[in-house]
Amino acid sequence: MMSASAYATTIGVSMAYFDDNFLNTLRQAMADQAKSMPGVKIQFEDARGDTGRQLSQVQNFVAQKVDAIIINTTDSSATGRMSQIVSAAGIPLVYVNRKPAEDTLPEKVVFVGSDENVSGTLEAEELAKQLNYKGNVAIMMGELATNAAELRTKGVEKVVAKYPGMKIVQKQTANFLRAQALDLMNNWIVSGEKIDAVAANNDEMAIGAILALQQAGVSPKKVLVGGIDATADALAEMQDGNLAVTVFQDAKGQGRGALESAVKLSKGEKVEKNVMVPFQLVTKDNYKQFMGN
Repeated sequence: MMSASAYATTIGVSMAYFDDNFLNTLRQAMADQAKSMPGVKIQFEDARGDTGRQLSQVQNFVAQKVDAIIINTTDSSATGRMSQIVSAAGIPLVYVNRKPAEDTLPEKVVFVGSDENVSGTLEAEELAKQLNYKGNVAIMMGELATNAAELRTKGVEKVVAKYPGMKIVQKQTANFLRAQALDLMNNWIVSGEKIDAVAANNDEMAIGAILALQQAGVSPKKVLVGGIDATADALAEMQDGNLAVTVFQDAKGQGRGALESAVKLSKGEKVEKNVMVPFQLVTKDNYKQFMGN
């Protein structure tokens, strides 16, 4: 049990996962930002993808009377209950990266992230361009309970629907995980389905697809693979010529923005309801500028 009185500001953070490349960068950015803010103490908890565990972590933060809470949600549809519990205790709340399901957030509850309507669109438009607007597309979806998976998938679907020479031939979830994506891609390869491009909802799944294609001896020129997040591992794959496109999601910017918003709210300062960090398209022409970000 930590003592809130020992610090000027104590922030409790519940992350959906610790063992995710993108979310790890997000968490580290918050930890680094806290070090640069005198009097700020931050405590991280790993929900391990379990909504019940995350709810319990939030309730514990409320019982500890922390000054603010940051949640990277495991399930967007479960945020209403968490918002209610935290708001009833009079504690400010910041959702980071994964947007809550509520259309209207309560007072002193904000979202810091990026517009997921943009990410899937950027990814799919670049894949379409590289395919010369013809070909079969398979979509690897993330966790179905997340707002990101839903909107990234919709973005891809809308782009493909624009071009008569393109169609979606597969659409299944691999839960944002590399290992599951490898298995899923293997299943698609074995099925004999003609796939010209894989649009993955994140880079981890894109890398899983690449590994499966490599194991099957399929050239990255024959099946284009796209991802989202521009993680270090993904940029390495792009440098090697295996990844056709990714979309930079600024994990560090989101992490810093979430902590800054939480501290401001804890001091009674005004914060925008939606603090948006823009996405950026990453291709073989500009990927080097994103390395180390």
